[in-house]
Amino acid sequence: MNSKNFALIGVAGYIAPRHLKAIKEVDGTLIAALDKHDSVGILDSYFPSTDFFVEFERFDRHIEKQKRANKVQLDYVSICTPNYLHDAHIRMALRTGANAICEKPLVLNPWNLDALLDIERETGKKVYTILQLRLHPSIIALKEKIEKGPKDKIYDVDLTYLTSRGNWYFTSWKGDVSKSGGIASNIGVHFYDMLSWIFGMVIENKTHLHTHDRAAGYLEFAQARVKWFLSIDSKALPKEIKEKGQRTYRSITVDGEELEFSTGFTELHTESYKEILKGNGFGLEDARQSINIVHAIRNAEISPKEEGKFHPFADLPVGKHPFRR
Repeated sequence: MNSKNFALIGVAGYIAPRHLKAIKEVDGTLIAALDKHDSVGILDSYFPSTDFFVEFERFDRHIEKQKRANKVQLDYVSICTPNYLHDAHIRMALRTGANAICEKPLVLNPWNLDALLDIERETGKKVYTILQLRLHPSIIALKEKIEKGPKDKIYDVDLTYLTSRGNWYFTSWKGDVSKSGGIASNIGVHFYDMLSWIFGMVIENKTHLHTHDRAAGYLEFAQARVKWFLSIDSKALPKEIKEKGQRTYRSITVDGEELEFSTGFTELHTESYKEILKGNGFGLEDARQSINIVHAIRNAEISPKEEGKFHPFADLPVGKHPFRR
């Protein structure tokens, strides 16, 4: 396989090291990287010769110059920027003649997908997103089990995900709903995609709780009834998890049986890149239902909790916003 040329936007961010590792492991070459923050010593571990920029204009100019003056064609732009910038950075990638590889959520609004589909057709380039749970062996096994099971069976699913965050979260872009899309978009979108992939089309989507640090609701798919709860508040952690000193809790049960997928994540970005380079990556339409779900949650009126259709954690007391006393 010929080595592909990559650029990476958002190289100082939390998720960027997984992309750097993936690019390295598919024998790619990182020709340019961009971030407004310059704490990017991580590049020394992967691509020390990469040209690094803190200004978008100089980064954009460099890529154009490489293409025209040095005949260096950029094949992929990897996008690890704040959620609200994904759409613009994907467009930039396609305009330069490169394909885009973008972290989730791919975009914040469903209509952004339609515009990007038009640009794909105009440029002949592709937009890929990282939906790594679809590559996890336990998730694949569950999907196969559901596909082999009765077609009219409706499964009962409980999704609980708590990943504790400190006060910094609310100062950062992640705490700004207009930039992150809120809790459901920021920490839940890959779970909604996984559920969509396994259980089919959405039939019902109700939100029972949506605050600065948690969200809960009910989703009904073609083959599943899902009660879900997401939070970044450590106070919402189950007692036994707190006593262990853990700050993250993730649980998915299907008909009362726990789905074990606590390990096996470390290589999934690399596997995603391998599939993309083979032409098998997940594209715009693959992301559509999860984008529709989080957009609906973000804009939903709070629904009353119906018996048997709400997550028990939805009744936990909600604390005050740390900066809005």
